[in-house]
Amino acid sequence: MDAFYASVEQRDNPELRGKPVAVGGSSNRGVVAAASYEARKFGVQSAMPSRLAIAKCPKLVFVKPRFDVYKQVSQQIRSIFYEYTDLVEPLSLDEAYLDVTSNKMMLPSATLIAREIRERIRKETNLTASAGISMNKFLAKTASDVNKPNGQFLIHPSDAVAYVEKLPVERFFGVGKVTAEKMHGLGIKTGYDLKQLTEKEFRNHFGKVGGYYYKIARAEDDRQVNPNRIRKSLGAERTYSEDLKSTEAIVLELEKIADEVVRRMKKSDTQGKTLTLKVKYADFKQITRSKTITEWINSYDQIESIYRQLVEDVTIREGIRLLGLTISNLDHTEEKDERADDLQLTFDF
Repeated sequence: MDAFYASVEQRDNPELRGKPVAVGGSSNRGVVAAASYEARKFGVQSAMPSRLAIAKCPKLVFVKPRFDVYKQVSQQIRSIFYEYTDLVEPLSLDEAYLDVTSNKMMLPSATLIAREIRERIRKETNLTASAGISMNKFLAKTASDVNKPNGQFLIHPSDAVAYVEKLPVERFFGVGKVTAEKMHGLGIKTGYDLKQLTEKEFRNHFGKVGGYYYKIARAEDDRQVNPNRIRKSLGAERTYSEDLKSTEAIVLELEKIADEVVRRMKKSDTQGKTLTLKVKYADFKQITRSKTITEWINSYDQIESIYRQLVEDVTIREGIRLLGLTISNLDHTEEKDERADDLQLTFDF
């Protein structure tokens, strides 16, 4: 979806249309959750501190998020997807992968399906969507950003290798700012440069994720669209209007966060073996501390015992603006992936 949260707000409030809109908090401690395209022209982006966003765009209009509305619209859009295929893998409220190799509408090409789905979304929600079409997840994701907003782009299988070779590394899905800078330091600017490394060199430079980079540099991605994607972690976090400056204050806040984590664990009927403490300082630098135990973490007492140990390894510095707790290494023994192995068919793009 195109600037999803902000577009929903502009749709529902005509006074916001054509104006730079940010969904989020406008206080000095606030963060932009989403920005309209009018705001993006000024350099306003999601996850940007509100004070910086206002500095870039003094006429920026802040709107409080309405996640219940966004979720409802997302479900409406998803129901459209399911009319074309059951192989839908949601990534978030506003994004999903679809495998249309064999589609319910018997349409002859993925391009036609994408165009029809986008038109359905526009008519039924009065919102616009963009689509990327290709033979695997990496290429489809890459293509989805080319003609935004309200457009689509095809990377045909026969053009895939050449397209990736010309692609700047910062536009590779999964390559963040820090990794892109590291690649530049190695003299790697494009997919072609990336392709010159051996798989061993990739792993030496980038660790486990190096194997992924090795494949996508060659336009390869064997991940299937998984409609029953298993949750990998569960957690909660809070941002504070005033910095926390003592261990006592940190522990007090972690008690509240731990309560929420336990509530979510019970709701999802899950447990894990690793607890991670996330700390973001006033200067936005972030650290994490983790501990893994042999038994299942499924109670408040266990979480409290572990986060108290983790806090001992945290330096207060100039103050803390955000705390979070996450449970991972979850128990999936009861979860079953009912999807059968799919027959891979040839398909026109």
